[in-house]
Amino acid sequence: MKVLATFSLLATCALATTSSSGQECLCTSDQSCWPDASDFSELQEQVSQPLIYPSPTASACYPPLDPSGNCTEVIENWTDGTWRASMPGSMEAPNFETVVFSNGTIAACYPNATITGTCEQGRVPVIGVDARSVADIQAGVNFAVKHNLKLVVKNTGHDYLGRSAAQGSFVVWTHNINNITFNPTFVPQGAPANETYAAVTLGAGVQWGDAYAAAYETGHMIVGAAIASIGTSGGWLAGGGHSALSPTYGLGVDNALEISVVLSSGEYLTVNNCQNSDLFWALRGGGGGTYGIVTSVTYRTYPTVPAQLYLFEANATNPAAMVELVGGLLQAQTQFTDDGWGGFGSMNNKSLNFFYMSPNMTSETANATTQPWTDYALSLEPLGISSSASIIPVPSWFDFFEEVFATVILTGANVMITSRLLSRDSVATEYVALAELLVTCQGLFNTVAGGKVNQIDPNSAGVNPAWRDAVVEAICGITWEDGASTAEIQGMIDELKTVIAAMNVLTPLDGAYFNEASLFEIDWQKTFFGSHYATLKDVKEKYDPLKLFVVAEGVGSEDWNKQLTCRSF
Repeated sequence: MKVLATFSLLATCALATTSSSGQECLCTSDQSCWPDASDFSELQEQVSQPLIYPSPTASACYPPLDPSGNCTEVIENWTDGTWRASMPGSMEAPNFETVVFSNGTIAACYPNATITGTCEQGRVPVIGVDARSVADIQAGVNFAVKHNLKLVVKNTGHDYLGRSAAQGSFVVWTHNINNITFNPTFVPQGAPANETYAAVTLGAGVQWGDAYAAAYETGHMIVGAAIASIGTSGGWLAGGGHSALSPTYGLGVDNALEISVVLSSGEYLTVNNCQNSDLFWALRGGGGGTYGIVTSVTYRTYPTVPAQLYLFEANATNPAAMVELVGGLLQAQTQFTDDGWGGFGSMNNKSLNFFYMSPNMTSETANATTQPWTDYALSLEPLGISSSASIIPVPSWFDFFEEVFATVILTGANVMITSRLLSRDSVATEYVALAELLVTCQGLFNTVAGGKVNQIDPNSAGVNPAWRDAVVEAICGITWEDGASTAEIQGMIDELKTVIAAMNVLTPLDGAYFNEASLFEIDWQKTFFGSHYATLKDVKEKYDPLKLFVVAEGVGSEDWNKQLTCRSF
C-alpha cells in the first residue's frame, strides 16, 4: 500500500482548552471545564440507558464508598475475566486501575482494605455511556467532542497497555452491544454480488466464548482468541488478533470482511475492501482506540472440522538442560507452524509444557509431524531431561476450546509484559541466546504465527508486517502483590526493561504484538507497526481530525504528553 497523501485537518481550536504553555489540552474531571449536572442531564436524554459511574473493581470492600457492595463477591470472583468484563470500571490487570503520583504514593483500591483503608478512583473513568446502539455511541462521542473531554473506549478491559482507562476520563462502554448474526451468503457492501462468504457479524460487546458457542451451533468455527472473556471486535482485532488457528487460517485481521465504526465527527461508516478501504486497512491491526469506535465486525467462518491435540511436558534436573530443550523447540517452531500446529506453552528452568492443536489433520499426519520433536526431546534424557508426549483427537475446535481454555485464568494480577514476534531467521540463528533469556524470565510462547500467517501479503492489512515473517510470539513479564511500594514496582519494571533491551539486541528486525506488550518497548512506532506507521498516521489524521481518540503508544500519541491530555501545536 502506498503512503497516503497528506490530508487537511479540520479546525479544532474552538473546542480545545489551551494552557499557558501553548498546548492544546483535553478536559478531565478535576478541572473547571468539566461539564456540570445540566450538561450530563442533557446527555442522559439522548441515550437509551442511565449514565454509568464506574467504580474500581474492589470498591465494594469499602463500605463508606459502596454501602450496598458485597466484598465476598469481589474476593471470590477476583480472577474471573467474565465477571470483571461485566463492570465498566474493572480492568483485567488491576494495576491499570491505579495512579502512581510523582511523590511515590499510589491511588488504588485493593480487595484487602487494610492495605490503605481507603479506595480511590485512580485511572477508572468517572462517568460515561452504557452504549447499546450506534446512536448511543454517537451521543457519547458528540458529547465528548462538544466538551473536549478525555475519552476512553472500553469493552472487556483485557488490556496490557491500560488503554481502557484514564484518570478523570469519560468512557463509552461497548460491552452490552452483543448481537450475533450469521449469514451463509454474506456480501460486503459495494462488493460484486457473486463475492459471497459464510460469515458472522459480531457486535462490539460480544466475547469470544459466546461467539464460539454460537458458531458451533451452526456448524462453524471462527478464528479468535484463546480466552472466553476477550472481546471479539475491539482491541483484539485492532492489534492483529492471534489464535491457535492462525497457522492454518491466518490472523483475525486476515478473516475480517467488514467493520462498522463511529468516527469522532459522529459519522457512522461501514468499511471494507470496497469502500473506505484505507480505514478498513488501518482498523485491521493499526491499534485499538485510535481511529473511531467499532460497533461490529463481520468475520469469515469455516466449517467445523475435527482436530488433533498434541500435549507435551518435560522436566529438567538442571537449567542448562532446559536451555538445550527450549533452544531445540525454537528451531522446531517453523516446521510446527508450517504443518498447521498452533497453541501455547510456558517454561522455567525446571519445566516446559505446551499444547498444540491442528484442525482437519489425520492422526497419521499428526504422528508424522510431531515425531521428530518427540524423538529429539527423548534424546536429551542423558542431559537430565524427562519428557512425555501424547496425541489426542478432538471432535472440533469448540471442543478443544472448552477442554483446554475454559478454566484458564489471566485476570486479577498486577502484571506488565513484553512480547517479541520471533522471525524464522531469529529462531534459526539466535535460538541458544533466546532460550537462555526465555528460561531465565520464565517465559510464555504462543505458536500463533507461521504457516498461513506468513503466506499473506504484508501490506494487505495495517497489522505489523513483522507478523508475516514470525513463527512464534515469545512473552516475558512481571507481577507484584497488592500494596507493593513504588520502589518495589520500579525495581521490577527495571528488570523488565533489561529483558526488553536484551531481546531488542538479539532480534533487532523483529517486532512485538501490540496487544501483548509493554509501555517501555524500544522505538514503539517501529516495534508495534513497522513500515506501516507513516500510512497509519495519515489514516488517523484523515478520519480523526478532531484528535479525539488517543491511547498509550497508539498511532499519533507521540504528539501528546505522558498523560495523553495535552498536545503541542
